[in-house]
Amino acid sequence: MSPIIQEFGTVSEVPIGLAAETREYSCQQLSRILADTQMLHALYKKYHWLVRGSTFYQLHQLLDEHAGAQLRLVDALAERIQTLGGVAVGDPRHAAELTNVPRPPDGVEEVPAMLWRLLQAHELTLATARTAAARTAELGDDGTNDLLVSEVIRTGEAQCWFLCAQLVNTPLVPTEPVDR
Repeated sequence: MSPIIQEFGTVSEVPIGLAAETREYSCQQLSRILADTQMLHALYKKYHWLVRGSTFYQLHQLLDEHAGAQLRLVDALAERIQTLGGVAVGDPRHAAELTNVPRPPDGVEEVPAMLWRLLQAHELTLATARTAAARTAELGDDGTNDLLVSEVIRTGEAQCWFLCAQLVNTPLVPTEPVDR
């Protein structure tokens, strides 16, 4: 067994012009957001596999596309933690310990419930990301702030928009006569 050369929750010295305390704060927040993002990715893949019904194909494709975007965020968040001298959460069991995203049932739910769970997970992640973005801006950690605002928040907001649009009850035919 190999010795641990850096413990999780610590930061090593890196010459990037940020104080250790700033890098520690950023790594703590990024680790939480990374864990939440890993859970979002897993939820998207789960629901991509389990979705059913008349909109199966469209949702199957959409959920897979969103899963891919979450996976790209996982990589960006982990690399930012490493850049700051931290240790990224790489084990899904560790991520499960750190996440705020509730565990869904193991079975298959109705599609609206799946989409609602995704929206709830996004909301938790977005709230954490907004708080961390504001604080990292105050601390001068522009790289972390930019990642959170430009990638995590914007991606999450766009994905919420797409999910919300799937939950709107829109009739397929007009209920009122159409004037011509």
